[in-house]
Amino acid sequence: METFTYYPGCTLRTKAKDLDVYARSSAQALGIKLEEPADWQCCGGAYTTAKDEIATKLSAVRTLNAAKELGRPLVTVCSACHNVIKQTNYDISNDEDMAAKVNNYLGLAEPYSGETTVYHYLELLRDVIGFDELAKKVTNPLKGKKIAAYYGCLLLRPSKAMAMDDPENPTIMENFIKAIGAEPVIYAQRNECCGGYITLEDKSQAAKRSNAVMNSAKDQGADMVITACPLCLYNLKKNSEVDLPVYYFTELLAEALGLKEASNE
Repeated sequence: METFTYYPGCTLRTKAKDLDVYARSSAQALGIKLEEPADWQCCGGAYTTAKDEIATKLSAVRTLNAAKELGRPLVTVCSACHNVIKQTNYDISNDEDMAAKVNNYLGLAEPYSGETTVYHYLELLRDVIGFDELAKKVTNPLKGKKIAAYYGCLLLRPSKAMAMDDPENPTIMENFIKAIGAEPVIYAQRNECCGGYITLEDKSQAAKRSNAVMNSAKDQGADMVITACPLCLYNLKKNSEVDLPVYYFTELLAEALGLKEASNE
């Protein structure tokens, strides 16, 4: 069984523990062991682009360096955490001044220079396990279900740093949906912001944006929506008035692998 360093992030360890459980149990069934680094910290939840702002990037670098020291790739499951960690890794790799400041501050035994490979859990399924292999492991295919993938803002952008998929016409989540036996639904709002980051400041705008996403999916015949961001999951459920269920992708993965009931015990 191959072992990967695993960063669950704060939300999946507190308000959304079941999503973390689904991720772990599914990985194990697929021959992957997920192991958290010791004493990981919150990534900050949003990436600061200011060149002179170093402190907010240190926890991400500590996690990246922990994976490097273990000689393993790093896997994330929350798109917000993934965005912060992947952008930090990209900038450390490409900005010598930033790398020098970070390493001077941390005082690591060996400087960190972006050596760690970072996977989102979806990339782990696509690039390491393979969607064809995943499909072979499915025991409870979601046949007849029409599922709309919601990418949101953070999974694909900025595209140069994230390098996951085509930011305008992605396929990774649709191919995941096919692998678990369901039918993907393509709709206009799948890459647009749901308003999650402004839900406390401007609830009406968050509701407007989440309703636009959900109506777009429903108009194209979706039975449900899946997302890879806990904040988007919360916002689409809380602020949308559209009668359409929203799930985290790891929940449907566990269901397709026949693990959902066992994970909840």
